[in-house]
Amino acid sequence: MSSNVAIRAVGLSKCYQIYERPEDRLKQMVVPRVAKLFGRPGKNFFREFWALRGVDLTVERGETFGVIGRNGSGKSTLLQLVAGTLSPTEGTVETRGRIAAILELGSGFNPEFSGRENAVLNAGLYGLPPSMTKDRLPAIQAFADIGEFFDEPVKTYSSGMVVRLAFAVIAHVDAEILIIDEALAVGDAFFTQKCMRFLREFKQRGTIFFVSHDTQAIQSLCDRAALITGGQLTCIGDARMVTETYLENLYANQQVVALPNRTTKHESESDEPAIDYRQAVLEESDLRNDIRVFEFDLTSSGFGAGGAHIREVSLRDQTGERVNQVHGGEVVSIEVAIDALSRLERPIVGFYVKDRLGQNLFGDSTFLSFRARPQAVPQGGRLRAWFKFRMPTLPPGDYFVSLAVADGTQEDHVQHHWVHEALMFKSVTSSVSKGLIGIPMMDIQLRSDTTLIASSGSAFDQNIHYFNRTNET
Repeated sequence: MSSNVAIRAVGLSKCYQIYERPEDRLKQMVVPRVAKLFGRPGKNFFREFWALRGVDLTVERGETFGVIGRNGSGKSTLLQLVAGTLSPTEGTVETRGRIAAILELGSGFNPEFSGRENAVLNAGLYGLPPSMTKDRLPAIQAFADIGEFFDEPVKTYSSGMVVRLAFAVIAHVDAEILIIDEALAVGDAFFTQKCMRFLREFKQRGTIFFVSHDTQAIQSLCDRAALITGGQLTCIGDARMVTETYLENLYANQQVVALPNRTTKHESESDEPAIDYRQAVLEESDLRNDIRVFEFDLTSSGFGAGGAHIREVSLRDQTGERVNQVHGGEVVSIEVAIDALSRLERPIVGFYVKDRLGQNLFGDSTFLSFRARPQAVPQGGRLRAWFKFRMPTLPPGDYFVSLAVADGTQEDHVQHHWVHEALMFKSVTSSVSKGLIGIPMMDIQLRSDTTLIASSGSAFDQNIHYFNRTNET
């Protein structure tokens, strides 16, 4: 195997023998052997279940590779074969480098041992020398952050505490390949963020093999991904493309999707238009965030039940004119035209703006705004939707607008047409956006103990929040 390859599977398959009755196991041990003695063909008393079949896969060193699929598709079986805890029925799998894995909740832990004792035991199993394990125990304890439970038996732990301990160990054993199977799903939000920060740092020096149902985690963390369906590898490639294929297959079977559950206006909002004071400063400078808008052909894209079809999508300015370039900070609207191919009793239209990794940056839907007064559309009719907002400033890169039209309620509806890439924004230059997106700033203040150094916005008063820096020198 090439030194640049961390994991390679060729024709990898796993078959389980399923017995209907306990006595069939005994018959399987005896009858075929007796039949063979008399030169007769043996009879099998089991049925075969192929959890995985014919998987060919190569993961390069330093790559973060995701695996996604529905429950029972074979994802966990694949990870166990790669980790070496299962033996393949057919095919081969090779790995290069020290492997650390979280496969099943609590796997490898003795419930009678304390967290400290299990940490020492597991670190030894991963090949960490006792002297190094002793030196790293304080760091493992701090990462797990389970307090006095570190010295209590693991059988008293909650599922989240077990994951904390397991992840703390693999984070400190100098692994070259990390294998993680849905472990972060049971952790709390703060610990999940800690784990994600560790994984992003580990990406710089190691290989990650990652299984999750969280499409956002796959898209944001992984370089490539694979979709497993019914034990077979059905799609492999760019993480965003694979997760979108997974969503298409999932929603095609269920016809239910959670659209953004927000409304564009709240009762507490003032009718007075918001002023972006930073934008006023930028207008007088040479700083720009050029965002080009590209339209895609909607005639052959998307998926859904087919009762409606998104015919046209455009980005428009405040006057309603179609635009192909904005700078960020302007008030724009996404306009959607829909053909009703069947009667829509309670149509819902929604959108997401995503980055190149498929992360949802922002979005909204018509559900809450029109929940009390649904706009029924007869078969053959047309429906239009507008979403008006202030375009944020965007870091350089590609951005996509996903659109969907459904019929029903937020909790129970049929997805009629979903288009992943109805529009594309390409941000060419940006010297003002911080983070994933730049939002309008209502006011920015900077003040010393005696003098207002700089102010962007309205005059200082006691109702405005500002940064107060005391001059200590």
